[in-house]
Amino acid sequence: MNPQGPPRSTDLLREVVAANRGGRPVGLTSVCSSNRVVLETALLHAARGHGVLCMESTSNQVNQFGGYSGMTAAAFRDEVAALAAAAGMPTARVMLGGDHLGPYPWRGLPARQAMARAHELVQSCVLAGYTKIHLDASMRCADDPGDESTALGDGVIVERTVDLCRTAEAARAESPAASAAPLYVIGSEVPTPGGEEAGAGRPAVTRAADAERTLTLAREGFVRAGLEDAWERVIALVVQPGVEFGDDTVAGYERTTAAELSTFIEGRPGLVYEAHSTDYQAPDALRRLVEDHFAILKVGPWLTYAYREAVFALEAVERELLGGRPGIRLSRVRAALDAAMVAQPEHWRPYYSGDARELRRARAFSYSDRCRYYWPQPAVQEALCVLLRNLTERPLPETLLSQFLPDAYDAVRAGLLEREPSALIRHHIGRVLDRYAAACAP
Repeated sequence: MNPQGPPRSTDLLREVVAANRGGRPVGLTSVCSSNRVVLETALLHAARGHGVLCMESTSNQVNQFGGYSGMTAAAFRDEVAALAAAAGMPTARVMLGGDHLGPYPWRGLPARQAMARAHELVQSCVLAGYTKIHLDASMRCADDPGDESTALGDGVIVERTVDLCRTAEAARAESPAASAAPLYVIGSEVPTPGGEEAGAGRPAVTRAADAERTLTLAREGFVRAGLEDAWERVIALVVQPGVEFGDDTVAGYERTTAAELSTFIEGRPGLVYEAHSTDYQAPDALRRLVEDHFAILKVGPWLTYAYREAVFALEAVERELLGGRPGIRLSRVRAALDAAMVAQPEHWRPYYSGDARELRRARAFSYSDRCRYYWPQPAVQEALCVLLRNLTERPLPETLLSQFLPDAYDAVRAGLLEREPSALIRHHIGRVLDRYAAACAP
């Protein structure tokens, strides 16, 4: 614990890890998103409780070049801090995390260049106050031997991971003396950021022997590099527990297939698993993950998927309420979003397949939610502003809420929710966060 004041977020996360390993089925929700409305909703949701909230940015969302969100690590920190203050969420209970910090965004470059940029990213995150650092050197770079189907060797992964940790520790030494020491997450069996195709079959569950090998090699590498203190702050290992999602399929958690992993980690004091791609899991599956020591649950696309659902529902309300009225400009949000995606297809083209009709449906409704990359586009933001203005200037009929946002309708009728578009969007996102809160609660 921090003797100088109230517990810091790193202290609180260590308490979660200790409690989970001590037999209490508690966990941590890690929100991986740069969407402002998602971040605002998560902070308002967490402010009602007493635990720690981890807000993570992935290496392609936020980096030294702005990522697809347009934010650097320092800008993301400032955004979260401002939203936390507005939500009444104490900063001591907000942890900033970096997800997939490594060469992933630059994997098309030779390793030397890609890793140089990865080191810059890690340094910028630590200097910005990120204290949960997922070191991910598992991605192949352009000149690594073999082809895309060839796994990167364990030795290369460990060497690059250790080098990234050395950079993080050097950045920590440059930080203010009172700054919390970073906690680390490692692991070479890492799902692709944002999810990957699950339609071809269930993902293979990591073997306990492979998890043991990862930990052994990583520990040896940290010790050789003189990073014993940093190794003591490795709190979680990323493995594949058999959960994933694709365009329209979800591979749900099956406890029996991950039983060997659950037993293995029980013999490793101070460590839990971090579960990636837990989006769209059933409530009981999320709960079982936490019980089986997958104590850190990462969620991202599901939250922006819920955001998109709410926005599209409100556009349907707008059409029914205002369509055909003289002098009214409808928002046409979905059309603006799709036009932005068609104009810049690099964020969705590798993930979707089919004819023109199927592609249009996937761009809007896929579980992979690649449309999340396009909400910051100016034309899409303008359409959103029109939608919110149109629905704020006049009362929303309860009957249309009942049709298009039935859960919000119930909350409005019960006097628990304002009949206001931004509040309705946050409520819809909050329903997802409710599932994670229930799964992680003691």
